[in-house]
Amino acid sequence: MLDNELQNQDVSNQKKKNIKKGVYLLPNLITSASLFGGFYAIISALDGHFEKAAIAILISGVLDGLDGRIARLTGSSSKFGVEYDSLADLIAFGLAPGVLIFTWALRPFGRYGWLAAFLFVVCGALRLARFNVQITTIESKRFNGLPIPAAAALVATTVLMFFYLGRGQDMAKHITILVVVYLLAFLMISNVKYYSFKELNLSQRMPFRLLVGLVFLLIVIAAEPIVVLFALSLGYAASGPVTTLIDRRKKANLKVPQKTEKKEAQGFPR
Repeated sequence: MLDNELQNQDVSNQKKKNIKKGVYLLPNLITSASLFGGFYAIISALDGHFEKAAIAILISGVLDGLDGRIARLTGSSSKFGVEYDSLADLIAFGLAPGVLIFTWALRPFGRYGWLAAFLFVVCGALRLARFNVQITTIESKRFNGLPIPAAAALVATTVLMFFYLGRGQDMAKHITILVVVYLLAFLMISNVKYYSFKELNLSQRMPFRLLVGLVFLLIVIAAEPIVVLFALSLGYAASGPVTTLIDRRKKANLKVPQKTEKKEAQGFPR
């Protein structure tokens, strides 16, 4: 009897090990598609097709937003998927935008140009590593630092915006692009807080006005996609420093009355 029980336990443990060896196909296939978009963006940038590279990065951003939500909705989240997603993000939103912005605008700056592109990539990698470490300790409503997909989206929409204005092929030494790349790199590793949109659960009931606003946003994007996407990317990147300054002023204003109350209490003891 004892031998039979031990054999049954070994069989059940072996089955559990076999189950853990498998991977979930759907979210990892979407992550692979996002990785493919980043790789295609690198190839397109090296070939001089900068618009195609920028569009591929934006498509990767959409796919990156889908894989995590689908994994949570289908109950197919796994540690393998998290690690694979981080590696794909580094290629699609770190290396691909770095290569794109260097080949398109930063090459004339020489050393400062490729250092800016490298700084963008390494700060993106540090941002991903810090996010994976702090994922269970930080507030879920806010991101600590600019998310790397948002930084990549601003790089991609900036390229598309210049082509939309007819100046995409005439890039000379444009100092603004160099400064923006350095700023994005430092924002990714900063402690500036960004809204995470994790409260926006599409499977739950939401206010009716939110649906109207989203429909209106889709109409505006369909009318002028490049302009609107650039404005949204730029606005989100700027929202972090603005909200951080507002929060610090609120905290400072709250501390002032507390200090005055303490002084009054010390001056007029009971």
